[in-house]
Amino acid sequence: MRPRHFAAGLFAAVLLALATFWWIWLSPFAYQPPSGLPPVAAGEQRLFVYGTLRHRLLRQIVIGSHAPPRQAWLDGYRREGLDIVVSPGERVEGLLLTVDAGQLRRLDRYERLGVRYDRYQVTLADGTSAWVYRRIVAAER
Repeated sequence: MRPRHFAAGLFAAVLLALATFWWIWLSPFAYQPPSGLPPVAAGEQRLFVYGTLRHRLLRQIVIGSHAPPRQAWLDGYRREGLDIVVSPGERVEGLLLTVDAGQLRRLDRYERLGVRYDRYQVTLADGTSAWVYRRIVAAER
């Protein structure tokens, strides 16, 4: 294969990967929230993140701006794959984000609220109240 054809193919593959990422995670077209989800309240919201959203670049892409995090812990849970499960005596380390209502809606889209994850109110180890996403078990759907 000629170097020029290889570079064109590589460019096309990267472009396709970026378009797919945008379509699935960021576009308003690929996700429709299920009916019956409560509306996002206006104003400042706190969110505890423990997985992929701990990565600054991903947060910036999803949220649309840099929300400075603070280290936080959620007692009584443990990480299990892409989820957290109730587990007395254990603790999940993560980050506490402060976001506005628009940013929380973008995070809901990223997490596929009502399809893949639900959002719950929890109390962190320091007493702060925050939202957290937990996977929906197939039986709950």
